[in-house]
Amino acid sequence: MLEHGGNLREAAARFGRPLEDWLDLSTGINPHGYPVPQLAAEVWHRLPETDPALALAAAAYYQAPLMLPVAGTQAAIQALPRLRASLHPGSRVVVAAPSYAEHGHHWAQHGHRMRQVPYAGLDAAIGEADVMVVCNPNNPTGATIEAGRLRTWAELLAARGGWLVVDEAFGDMRPEHSVARWSDSAGLIVLRSVGKFFGLAGLRLGFVAAAPALLQSLADMLGPWAVSGPAQQIGRAALEDRAWQHAMRATLRASGARLQRLLAEYGIIASGSELYQWWPEPQAEAFWEHMAQRGIWVRLFREAANGIRLGLPPDEAGWLRLERALLDWENVQSQI
Repeated sequence: MLEHGGNLREAAARFGRPLEDWLDLSTGINPHGYPVPQLAAEVWHRLPETDPALALAAAAYYQAPLMLPVAGTQAAIQALPRLRASLHPGSRVVVAAPSYAEHGHHWAQHGHRMRQVPYAGLDAAIGEADVMVVCNPNNPTGATIEAGRLRTWAELLAARGGWLVVDEAFGDMRPEHSVARWSDSAGLIVLRSVGKFFGLAGLRLGFVAAAPALLQSLADMLGPWAVSGPAQQIGRAALEDRAWQHAMRATLRASGARLQRLLAEYGIIASGSELYQWWPEPQAEAFWEHMAQRGIWVRLFREAANGIRLGLPPDEAGWLRLERALLDWENVQSQI
């Protein structure tokens, strides 16, 4: 099993602290999620027919020509390597590193030749790849790649039947970097999620933007009833609520800046997005353990990225709890 954020039951069992006594900062999910509207009764007992209005709402919000709703982008992350194997077996795959571990995990299967390449080496690697996978903004570092550079890579790959897969799960706050509007071009595949910015990770709803033929092949592979009725109704409401989106962007910009300032006060120079901060931590495991002993669950990264990712507290009590833990950490470090 790969490690992920949000595994709070594991934390509770490991450190002997009840679930309700944890501050979970291990994900980059907005702690102020979209308020779920009252649902029509029929969504609970009818099979979920695909609502064209949902795909249209997603296309308008993400500024994409065409979008396929899926049960979270995880569904597409798992299906795309299988689809590629059915069309072009044994593809050479480059996954940017560090990034969301599920990409590398699934592209390493199905007969593909997968290797992970640091972001700084992607330009050199493009000539030796059939598929390239990039998170933009990156998870966990928050680094971004400008849209023009991504489009150039997509054109180079498409010229030889290749794909550029761009995971924009954290892209809602950085729309200027999105390549979704060009996703009807051959070889460009864009993944979007309502789990992060909208704070609806439990809904399991995401979207894939790509050329029509590829989306049809992916839909055929995923099969019928891929997205639940409740997810379709809630997702459409969130995607169409421009007032909530505008207000939440302002809130998250302020919170993200506050988190970065707070960390800097305790000597931690972090980077990331408005939803999380990340830094390479020489004592990453010790920091993770220190926080866990105080009931704060943060994301520990090993291997490709030895560091810490830390999300936004949900309220003032959470901010104060985090600050106290950081002060304790600073005191411990001063005694070493």
